[in-house]
Amino acid sequence: MWLPKLSGRTGPRYLQIVEAIAGAIDSGALTPGTRLPPHRELAYRLGVSANTASRAYAEAVRRALLVGEVGRGTFVLAPDEHRHGDTPASLRRQASGPIDLSRNLPLPGFAEPHIQRVLGELAGEGGLAPLLDYQTDRDPIRHAEAGAAWLTHNGLEAAPARVVTTMGGQHGVLSTLMGALRPGDLLLTEALTYTPVCAMAERLGVRIETVAMDADGLIPEALEEVCRHARPAALYLTPTLQAPTTVTLSEARRQVIAGIAEAHDLLVIEDDVFAPLKTDRPLPIAAAAPEHTVYVTSLSKSVAPGLRVGFLSAPPRLVPALRHAINLSVWMTPPLNAEVAARLIEDGTAGRLAGEQRAAAAHRQRLVRAILDTNDIAADPHGLHVWLRLPDDWRADTFKAQCQREGVLVSEGRSFAVKAKDAPEAIRLCLSHEPDHARLERGLETIAHLLQVPSIQAMVEL
Repeated sequence: MWLPKLSGRTGPRYLQIVEAIAGAIDSGALTPGTRLPPHRELAYRLGVSANTASRAYAEAVRRALLVGEVGRGTFVLAPDEHRHGDTPASLRRQASGPIDLSRNLPLPGFAEPHIQRVLGELAGEGGLAPLLDYQTDRDPIRHAEAGAAWLTHNGLEAAPARVVTTMGGQHGVLSTLMGALRPGDLLLTEALTYTPVCAMAERLGVRIETVAMDADGLIPEALEEVCRHARPAALYLTPTLQAPTTVTLSEARRQVIAGIAEAHDLLVIEDDVFAPLKTDRPLPIAAAAPEHTVYVTSLSKSVAPGLRVGFLSAPPRLVPALRHAINLSVWMTPPLNAEVAARLIEDGTAGRLAGEQRAAAAHRQRLVRAILDTNDIAADPHGLHVWLRLPDDWRADTFKAQCQREGVLVSEGRSFAVKAKDAPEAIRLCLSHEPDHARLERGLETIAHLLQVPSIQAMVEL
């Protein structure tokens, strides 16, 4: 039975195993259909924990190197099946090939004429030189004021002095981790979370622990319990249209979380990039605990993803550290981008574009309900994704692989789980990456058909 050779490899143990699997497939040492050792046997042979082995297999399945089959084991995929179209190498929206329901990006095209207009105005006005030069470590006041206006659009009143401009929401989260945490600090996340945060924490030497969730999102009592015993430095969460579960935390839970943060001196990193899409959202946690919250938002999910402009609202004591983190990572948010964003916000265009995204999302959500006639869907009428719990006879990794064989790319629940034990048998479907309505419809119809096929039959067809 094949076993990975880890000598000479560096990095987390589970990734060493994944890299060994990928290398063996590339070299021909692992051929299509090869059965790999069960999780526990692999763990025993390598001297690692069962959790490490499970995490390695889950990551290899996510990369489409392996497939797990209920009752049979874990197998190597065929060469023409692995790593085609489902790798993070490109975010381009293809008009042909696999239908991509795995990318959680907004619908393109709405912002283009408005950005063309703003760029034309800037070119006609002259005076571009200041926007093309290096800036100081402070944002121009009008960019901070525009950021404060966008925060107000999200339901958070913030003084411009608290606002820091970033290169999108992800950069805002990274800058907060760099500026507010130190190696060895403990960061809490929801049990299912935005996975790049785990990679960021790992690179920064920050430990991660999870907080339990239920059908209504993060459980405040579980957060209180962790805070009493573990002394965490920060909590990262997505309270609005949570990815992947689509849950929006209630006003009551937000208030309790704010109180816990204040009682335990816990910093809340509130990633609210989806807030502009949901008009009936509760007030941000930052509104209740402004001195213990860094609020993260951007224009990427609701206006223009390629503009790469976001905003932080932070306690004054953290603002210098956040600016320093931005200086270390990118030196400055490009002033030209920030100026375009500021003008779109100031003249109301950004708010109108968010409204167009909401309307398009609502239309596509209705399409989901019409095609996927099941009660096992969690969704929000204005969200860009849905969370589909699979029938009992399907495993998420097997279902994902079968979708890929049928030309549809999806994300399985395991890819959002910090711990393998929390991985649900569910998949996330993103509705906005595919611009073409007909391709989205075909992809949903394919999934609807597969949901009617027992997984044992699907395995026979593999």
